Amino acid sequence: MKFFHLSDLHIGLKLMNRDLREDQEYIFRQITDIASREQPDAVVIAGDIYDKAVPSAEAVEVFDRFIADLAEALPQAAIMMISGNHDSAPRVNCFRNILSRQNLYMVGQPPQREDEYIEKVTLEDKYGAVNFYLLPFVKPSMVKMAVGTDENGNNLSYNDTVRRLIEREGIDETQRNVLVSHQFYLPSGKKAEDVERMDSEIRTVGNIDQVSADVLELFDYGALGHIHKPMKVGRDCFRYCGTPLACSVSEAGQEKGILMVELSGKGKEPEISVLPLNPLRKVRVICGSLQEVLEQTCEDYVSVILTDKADLDVIDMQDRLRHAFPNLLEIRRENLRKADYSGEMRAQEEMLNPYELCCSFLAELDEEEKEILRDVIHTVQEVK
Repeated sequence: MKFFHLSDLHIGLKLMNRDLREDQEYIFRQITDIASREQPDAVVIAGDIYDKAVPSAEAVEVFDRFIADLAEALPQAAIMMISGNHDSAPRVNCFRNILSRQNLYMVGQPPQREDEYIEKVTLEDKYGAVNFYLLPFVKPSMVKMAVGTDENGNNLSYNDTVRRLIEREGIDETQRNVLVSHQFYLPSGKKAEDVERMDSEIRTVGNIDQVSADVLELFDYGALGHIHKPMKVGRDCFRYCGTPLACSVSEAGQEKGILMVELSGKGKEPEISVLPLNPLRKVRVICGSLQEVLEQTCEDYVSVILTDKADLDVIDMQDRLRHAFPNLLEIRRENLRKADYSGEMRAQEEMLNPYELCCSFLAELDEEEKEILRDVIHTVQEVK
């Protein structure tokens, strides 16, 4: 069984107000061409189809063209996708039953009642069945009717919620099973702050959304979405594939690609290879004096960091840089002060942290109240 693992398309994204439609269409055509060449049995997209819950008409048009081209290139393949935290779950879920008859599985809603279960798509090859469990992005409040609450009637943690959703499936471990999921999975023994995150990712206050990766051990492969940098979660077979296109300057220099997964018999490690994707324009950070920077003129998306110690003619500098870099994102000046302000900066960061501010103002909160506070702040930040 051969399938492609993609995630975090973020269709409709703007990079510092630069419209990426042309860039996204270019990369989607590339994905379709590679699919036509490799002929996978399935394509899975692990969430964040769109960049916004209510995408623009142009974003929907781009997505529609991509899926239509993909289906034409792979007439026998299953195309499966789930909603991510950027998507509107009900919108992705629309026409779910009708589309599944066309071998297109768009799952927006996780199980929300006791009689509902994770969508399972079963494909067959010469080794037998491969079960794809399609689990969209989950918040505890969304599924409490299905998984219950704690002994005090409060929502479960993200970790316990995902664990209960998977446990109630009664997964047959004699068969090959693949989980497609959009959550923040944390390898055992690692701290959330040890995981490098990109500027384009939404993060929760206190990392309350973390889920221990040991819950993935039931599966032969974990096709994960949410983290924008390609990353393994413990074992080689539990992977974030990252975005197909850089979504922020923090992703400059990253090699993007499709993960191609080949499953043989049960008990054998999957073969995983990266099929490189080459963007229409790269995202680059160019650092140096004005003259040094101007010598590197290009069409890429560029963040410029100037190291000149002398004052520069601001208008002339901007005009020259915009002429050299038609897709200039920003101009920054390197901070030349060498004094160590790290302690002061840390103090400012702590002061600006909404959770810490609320805790210091309210005082004497117990752990249950702190958990509620984290969830409230996270919800407010998501709405913003």
